[in-house]
Parts: sequence; structure tokens; C-alpha cells
Amino acid sequence: MLIKSYLSLLRPNRTAEHVFQLLPTFLRRCVLGRSPYASRLPCGLAGVCLSGLLRASSNWPSLRRVSDSLPLLENLSRSEAELKMRAFTIPACRRASLFLRGRRERGRQRRSEISICSDSIDGLNSPKVKIFDRDLKRKQRDRAAWLVHPGDSFVNSVAENLLDRLEDCKITFPTALCLGGSLQAIKYLMQGHGGIKNLIMMDTSYDMVKLCKDAEKDISNENIDTSFVVGDEEFLPVKESSLDLVISCLGLHWTNDLPGAMIQCRLALKPDGLFLAAILGGETLNPRLSPLAQVRDAGNLLTRAGFTLPGVDVDQYTVKYENALQLIEHLRSMGENNALLQRNTVLKRETALATAAVYQSMFGAEDGTIPATFQVIYMAGWKEHPSQQKAKRRGSATISFQDIQKQFDS
Repeated sequence: MLIKSYLSLLRPNRTAEHVFQLLPTFLRRCVLGRSPYASRLPCGLAGVCLSGLLRASSNWPSLRRVSDSLPLLENLSRSEAELKMRAFTIPACRRASLFLRGRRERGRQRRSEISICSDSIDGLNSPKVKIFDRDLKRKQRDRAAWLVHPGDSFVNSVAENLLDRLEDCKITFPTALCLGGSLQAIKYLMQGHGGIKNLIMMDTSYDMVKLCKDAEKDISNENIDTSFVVGDEEFLPVKESSLDLVISCLGLHWTNDLPGAMIQCRLALKPDGLFLAAILGGETLNPRLSPLAQVRDAGNLLTRAGFTLPGVDVDQYTVKYENALQLIEHLRSMGENNALLQRNTVLKRETALATAAVYQSMFGAEDGTIPATFQVIYMAGWKEHPSQQKAKRRGSATISFQDIQKQFDS
């Protein structure tokens, strides 16, 4: 019926190229109901034919060659032309149907991989976009527990610089929570910092928590009572207002909802409690695939999470490797593998070796090593307390800046 309806609209002087050009227009009119033959044409078939043929005109050269091979309709009888059109149209519809079916299946797969929801935490509406595969990140940290190097100079330097910030505080923090990341380094360097008496070590990886627990006998932290918990940073299993300190070393940058995780940390803190975190910044290992926070965003994150007296500073660490494969092994031992939901799950050995060679040629130093730059953003924020210093009310100043300037000028 479709072919008969279409042939009835053709003029005797239409060529095969005209056939190929007019068929999508005819189908479009049938779908929109603008053709007297619309009632005779099922919308599903019309949609398949229309979408498939429009796609075929640019991406399927074989169909174009078929259309070019059709003879002039004026030299054919109606029955012969109908057979020619059927030979062209039916394979095109079949291919279009397969193409659209594949697009629908891929669309369903993408929708299942990427889900967007809206959560309200502490009165703050924040859309939570799932960028990272948290289950995959847990498995990567399970593997990292078997590859971790206790003497990792980079990780130990970051942990030591983070804990040094406790020395600037005049108060002590009896109860502390250490979130996933460089747990072992924090545990090893915790002694003598912040007056901590009760320490909770938490990670999404059971193997990582077990590694820290097994290594506890080798660490001389006799004055610290340590407990171990398997939990997720995005859903803290901690009672509200129960902690004096929350510390995270190289772990929070893998959360899908970083502001939400920081808000939960603030809720878990007692008044005048401290939040300390170190995350990888946006200048780490450029070029890269994983999205990371920029320095200008860190202060906004602290303010948005409701922390007072926010403080942000940045350090850059340059680590030299013998080759690109050694860099990859170091990232795996830290659990910093790619965990994006939209990632390429297949990497051939030849592709990996070729990429390593290109990376060596582009970023290699004169001595044959490969320097890699890690940007670490340190964040500090306090839970609100009446004893904290606050900015004066606007308009309460008793002296103007003009008077101060006159005093300096004189």
C-alpha cells in the first residue's frame, strides 16, 4: 500500500534520484497526517521508514548506490516500477528498523547508567548527578588494599600536611572520624596531633578497612581507641552532633554529591567542630578524564555546606616515574582508577602500550623520567558556635578608610 500510494504521486518524468529525494518528504507528510494516504499508512512503519531513510541518505552509501541504479520510471510499467521500488524500500525499512531498535536499546542503557535525582539535605535543594560508579570505586579500593605501598612519599606528604593543620588549633578533638582515602597514612601519622582519643576509621572497601585493622598492631598509637566501620561517604552512618573532628585525605573527590557529603559531615560535628579535607584539584594529571574541583570552587563548597571560617589553600606535588606504566600502577595502588559511569570498558594491550609511548614522548623529561603533577586542595571549615569570631554588622564602623589614609599620608 505504501509503494502504490507513493507511485501514484510520481510524475512520469521523475528519475531515480527524485524517487530517493521525495520518499522521505512523502513519509513525513504521512506521519504528520498531511497526506490523503496518511490513513492507509501505519505511523510506526512511516516513522521507521522516515528516520531510517533520512539517516541512510548521509550514512549509508550502499542505499544511495541502489537508488542511483534505478532506471527512469518513465521507461517502466507500473508493475515493474512497483517491483523496483519494493526492492529498494523493503531493505531500507528493515535496516532502519534495526538501526532505530539499536538506538532505543543504547538509550535505555544510558538512562540506566546515568540517573539524576533531587535530594533535599538540611533545607538545601541540591540535584545529585551520578557521575561516578560507586560500586566500581569500592572494588578498585579493594584491589588497592593489596597494592598499597606503606612508604608512598606522595600520600604520606599529603597526610602529614593535612594533620599539621591541627597544630594551629588551640582546642583538642577527642572524637574524630577519618573518611575513606589514605586511611593507613592518616592512622600512621595521627599520633600527637589534635589530642585525639577516640578515632573512627571508615571506608567503603572492606579490604581497606581490614588492612588498616591488621596494621594497627604495628602502629604505636596506644593512647587512641580506634574502631573500624565500613560505610559510604555519601551516606554517613554517624549520629548528629557526635564528632569533634572529621578528616578526609584524598577520598571525597570521588563522591557524586560533594556538597551533600560535606553537609552530612557538618551535621555529624558538634558545635565548634572542625572539618578537614584534602582532595585532588583540577590541575592534576592534565589531560585526564575524571572531573575534579577547581580551587575557586573549594571556598564555595565550604560556604554552601554551611561551614564558618572557611579556609582553602593549594599545594602542588611533582612525582617522577620511570615510565607511564609505573604511573598507572601508582594510581591503582592509591585507588585512583577511572570510575566514570560513561567510560570505555575495553582497553586493548596494544592501545595501552601505544598510549604509554605517546605520553612518554609528550611529557618525558630529559633524564628519561616522566614527571606527573598532582594538585591537592586543602579545605578547612568549622561548625557554627557562639564563641567564634564574626564579622561586624555592616555600618557599625567608627572610623572611615579615608581617615586612615590621611594618617598614613601624613
